[in-house]
Amino acid sequence: MTTPAKFGFIGLGNMGGPMAANIAKAGHDLTVYDKAGAEGRTPPGAAAAASLADVVSVADTTFLSLPDGKISVAVAGDIAALSDRATTTVIDLSTIGIAAAQEAEKILADADITYIDAPVSGGAAGARTATISLMWGGPSDVLERHRPVCQALSKNIFRVGDRPGQGQAMKLANNFLSATAMAATSEAIAFGLTQGLDMATMLDVLNVSSGQNKATSDKFPNRILPGNYDAGFHTALMTKDVLLYLENVRAATTADTVGTVVGDVWQRCNDALPGSDFTRIYDFVRGAAPADD
Repeated sequence: MTTPAKFGFIGLGNMGGPMAANIAKAGHDLTVYDKAGAEGRTPPGAAAAASLADVVSVADTTFLSLPDGKISVAVAGDIAALSDRATTTVIDLSTIGIAAAQEAEKILADADITYIDAPVSGGAAGARTATISLMWGGPSDVLERHRPVCQALSKNIFRVGDRPGQGQAMKLANNFLSATAMAATSEAIAFGLTQGLDMATMLDVLNVSSGQNKATSDKFPNRILPGNYDAGFHTALMTKDVLLYLENVRAATTADTVGTVVGDVWQRCNDALPGSDFTRIYDFVRGAAPADD
């Protein structure tokens, strides 16, 4: 199969917009579309499409960056139903869960379109700097044909398996650990403050000690301590990912003791702080009402 020359990108949200911008910046021929409108969000060098059909009719490979599995499956169905299409490969960068990835793959396979399960992690900041990790669940030859364009959006590409669902399994495990670190670090910092410890000093100690994690090294010093709460990832999305992890863990019949507790904490946080940045879990844990973002 030939190396794709034209690319499409569907979904220009917090992660999708910067990833699409990096593809265009690298000089790839790119057409973008977002259901909410691409005006003001179309990256320099890319063309804006008026519809999903307009993307699929010109792009050899179409990337998806969508909020959840229901939407990804629906978009897969829309693509498969189109008769005028150039797209032969769909690379789904979304976090949608194992079952949704497998369903999307089946829908597209029936239309002779290759579906790749390739979720990403690293937040909006990582998407902007192309330092996100990409977890490829699909054939190695398809990855090699797409490596140049994938390297434009990710400096950390990992082929984690041969089939859709394996990328999702890796991403859900990662986000569960991230969610656990944020919740546990919030509790530990809140405790330390009641004992007269200084947050900045606590973080300095933790980051050269065995308690170090991404929350202590990044989220607390860069987002919470300055009072910005601007990681660019919503509490609702983290809650969705943790609950997806739990759903898949229970289907696999592996241990869910810690996951059940973490899922409950995030669900209650999201209920209490709708629309919040996920770093606001610190406010939830310490029982404080957050200031307006």
